[in-house]
Amino acid sequence: MSKPDPERYKLAADNRKARYSYAITETLEAGIALQGTEIKSLRGGRATIGESYAGPMGTELFLFNAHIPEYLEANRFNHDVRRPRKLLLHRRQIDKLMGAIQREGYTVIPLKVYFNDKGRAKVELGLGKGKKLHDKRETEKTRDWNRDKARILKTGG
Repeated sequence: MSKPDPERYKLAADNRKARYSYAITETLEAGIALQGTEIKSLRGGRATIGESYAGPMGTELFLFNAHIPEYLEANRFNHDVRRPRKLLLHRRQIDKLMGAIQREGYTVIPLKVYFNDKGRAKVELGLGKGKKLHDKRETEKTRDWNRDKARILKTGG
């Protein structure tokens, strides 16, 4: 699936270390079932998904360990900040991801949480394998080289 256009959505949370720690092979967009106070807190943009992952619970796929802070104005009607949240996917997509997790040793990592143009909360999921230390060093080396190359080209010499 194509990447969402940054002009058309509002970013609520970003997992910047995911592409460094995992070799992402495929991305897809999923809806997420949230309570009212979670939506209000997400709109504030203080959520973190750096340590979260998606996994099966029964026949469904859930987002675990995502931290959406309490909405201060909700007092006693607030949500649990790290509760498992159901991901809204088609059955065929769920089966594909569960098969990749169980048979092939892949991990489903949330890359971004954002609001689409209709105002609905979406999660961009990445299917990938964990990188070894030498792969991480290679990624860092290419990133540094690209930064230096851009700097050289910008200065003209």
